[in-house]
Amino acid sequence: MGVYFNPSNGSYTQARNSQIFVDKTGLIEYLNKRIATEEKCIALSHARRFGKSHAAGMIDAYYSLGCDSTKLFEDTEIAKSSDFKKYMNKYNVIHLDISSVWDFHKEDLVESIHERVCEDFQKEYTDTLNYDKDLYLLIQEIYSRSRIPFVIIIDEWDCVIRNSNDKELVHRYLQFLHSLFKSEESKSFLALAYITGILPIKKIQDESALNNFREYTMLDSYPITEYYGFTEEEVKGLCREYDMDFESTKAWYNGYLIDGVHMYNPNSVSMAMDRHKFDSYWKNTSSFSSVNTFINMNYAGLKDDVMTMLAGGKVRVNTNLFQNDFSTVASKDDALTALIHLGYLGYDSDRKRAYIPNYEVATAFEAALQTGVWKEIAKAISICDELLDETIDGNADRVAELIELAHETYTSVLNYNDENSLSCVLTMAYFTAPAYYDIIREHPAGKGYADFIFKPRANAGWRPAMVVELKYNQSADTAIRQIKEKRYQGALSGYGDKILLVGINYDVEGEDKKHHTCVIEEWME
Repeated sequence: MGVYFNPSNGSYTQARNSQIFVDKTGLIEYLNKRIATEEKCIALSHARRFGKSHAAGMIDAYYSLGCDSTKLFEDTEIAKSSDFKKYMNKYNVIHLDISSVWDFHKEDLVESIHERVCEDFQKEYTDTLNYDKDLYLLIQEIYSRSRIPFVIIIDEWDCVIRNSNDKELVHRYLQFLHSLFKSEESKSFLALAYITGILPIKKIQDESALNNFREYTMLDSYPITEYYGFTEEEVKGLCREYDMDFESTKAWYNGYLIDGVHMYNPNSVSMAMDRHKFDSYWKNTSSFSSVNTFINMNYAGLKDDVMTMLAGGKVRVNTNLFQNDFSTVASKDDALTALIHLGYLGYDSDRKRAYIPNYEVATAFEAALQTGVWKEIAKAISICDELLDETIDGNADRVAELIELAHETYTSVLNYNDENSLSCVLTMAYFTAPAYYDIIREHPAGKGYADFIFKPRANAGWRPAMVVELKYNQSADTAIRQIKEKRYQGALSGYGDKILLVGINYDVEGEDKKHHTCVIEEWME
């Protein structure tokens, strides 16, 4: 039993003992079918905090000769498989976390990996091996003696690719990986390879170290999508167990549509359940500076697309040209694709469109807007909480004033001359409202479609429901009258608490004279 060679099941035991545990052992059945086949090399690239390392610890516990995990898995999904015992704790396992080595050994990374693994080998084989040999040759020798194949797990394999401009170092590292996964020797000793990263495998000219891997990404991870992140049914179960509102959880943490499956950020969901509070937990564990980097790039159309997504829309993106390398981003599509792989944008593969997946990620964008070309927009977003409060308090004149300020900010980006564009501005103006409301645009109600329905969720507390109607070159009173005549409040049928009717009008009197008015009434039967 070692740290890198034949590790214990300590990591997965800790996961099993945790207050929140979701069974993802179905992944093991998928991997078992690939043991010692042409499909034995698996590369998983997902955003941070999406369960990659959790899965790596589970794989350790299941395959490693360094432990007995029978009891650990006996009540899990994999235990139902007819091959449950066939593969369990039957393999020599090597598990490396490249990021932990990289932090201290950048220049001598490959040598340091070799040294760490050999220290574990030496505990088992003392001086009977020649530790001056390359690692893959040592593995081959161990296999020749024991006839026990190897499972090799590498977490954060792409750390070097993402963080180093040293071409010689990258080349040596890729050659090292080639020896483990594609050398003639590895064809005999390698039973399974599982590597994780943030980015898909970069195709480097004249390098073929990893071109034999089957890749699973934030764009396409079928058929193992459900094993990374939490599925909707799993989240519903946790909400019932922890007495948390599912709709609020959905608004905060859902939105990743991968292969048609709705996936949730597992770290954030777990934190929300544990703390019994909805908040942006991801930003405490992952750097949001990358959002700032990519949205401030000066590519044609990028700012327009970001504004469209901030306003709740989706934008078309070509993900095929991305070189799987942050340092070679060369277009708007590259920048958006990078954000998809980082988990800061969702991706609808059917429509080839990107979008901001949930409210938690929206707060990341809100933070990123504080610098660069976005300062004025960030200033406008900073008044969103005040706007919501003033609306709830019925201060119509202040609401009109704040919306007018938002208009002045967004007018250079949005074609603000009709009700539809006003809807986009209103979405931006109430940017923080989705923390408490399900906001539905063009909602069927009564005898027509309400422009906006603000439906409070369980976490809304004292905040009332609202029906918002927009008008252009008419009057706010006309908007209120239309709500009543067409009974748009019917969209909130069954809601027993306070309902506000909000009418907003935008007048244009010449090129430079723009004026908003607002009327707010409480609905009375």
